[in-house]
Amino acid sequence: MSKPPTRFPQINSDTKAARLKRLRLVSRILDKAIPIPGTNAGIGLDPILGLLPVGGDFLGVLLSAYIVIEAARLGASQGVLAKMTLNITIDAVLGIVPVLGDIFDIAWTANESNIKLLEEHLQFPHRGNKANSWFVFVILAGLLILAIGVVVFAIIVLKLLLGALIGS
Repeated sequence: MSKPPTRFPQINSDTKAARLKRLRLVSRILDKAIPIPGTNAGIGLDPILGLLPVGGDFLGVLLSAYIVIEAARLGASQGVLAKMTLNITIDAVLGIVPVLGDIFDIAWTANESNIKLLEEHLQFPHRGNKANSWFVFVILAGLLILAIGVVVFAIIVLKLLLGALIGS
């Protein structure tokens, strides 16, 4: 008698290793791609994107959400995905503050923290059940709303600044 087909294909350890390696690279590019000489810190694409008015922080949230999507595919628990989303939310909300937010983005490496959370989960997968599809959908919808909110906030701030400079 054959086994009933599983809803999702099983992911072998080689595939997990390849995905994790790719996610580590994405995290490094986003958080610490360019090392700061004489320190353990670095500047990644995320703080650089944050310098772009309106769309930079939006792109940063979307790129960070990719790590969450892959973590869900790797079987991360609801708790792990929630912590990852909180890290991205803190990064996005504090990152929208002009100048200070960009400095904060250099120090707060949300993607690196999210990779550590994922690695810990993969080492000890029995600590939490795999998140269900609805939970993942809600998390991703929340991140999309956050990204849109960042854009709206940036537009409002730019409009206020232009109004103050022009006098209208």
